[in-house]
Amino acid sequence: MVSEVKAVSGRGVPLVGNDIDTDRIIPARYLKAVTFDGLGEGVFIDDRQALKGEHPFDQPQYQGAKILIVNRNFGCGSSREHAPQALAKWGIQALIGESFAEIFFGNCVAMGIPCVTADSTTIKNLQELVTANSQVSVTVNLETLQVQIEDYTTPVSIGEGTRSTFISGTWDACGQLVANADQIRATAAKLPYVSWGKLVAS
Repeated sequence: MVSEVKAVSGRGVPLVGNDIDTDRIIPARYLKAVTFDGLGEGVFIDDRQALKGEHPFDQPQYQGAKILIVNRNFGCGSSREHAPQALAKWGIQALIGESFAEIFFGNCVAMGIPCVTADSTTIKNLQELVTANSQVSVTVNLETLQVQIEDYTTPVSIGEGTRSTFISGTWDACGQLVANADQIRATAAKLPYVSWGKLVAS
């Protein structure tokens, strides 16, 4: 299935700090957008402006990174779906952290973005490795539950139910509907209260 997420590989970007909330990830003024297009430009915008180009998302060595390495309670605060959407539009495809806010985690899963966890010492090691060599490839392997950076390999965690939905591709509800369109039509045709032909025609 196209929606299977078994591993994500790419360069990493370290973001040091605990309790980074969704207001910092994408400010409330961006919630006025009708679509999520263009949100990548606003990700961490207030922090980036305050740091005048020193924020990791502005530093040239991290442009094009796919894996965000964070600390404790990332994505806390309001439940806005715009937060993971903004990260994804910037290019992030997976996150490694000490812990994630529950709703942020769920929004990431719904988008096919795995969020794996490790202890604080491991996260610090990963952040330091990427800081020392921004061009190094980071691999998050959901099948082996490991993160690898060159010869450094460490175990990571994610709930088994969530892990299985990524590996099987069943995290993608819309994809499931499309893949089973024939069965859905067949079932709908048997229901006396559904005028499936009219729905298809319209």
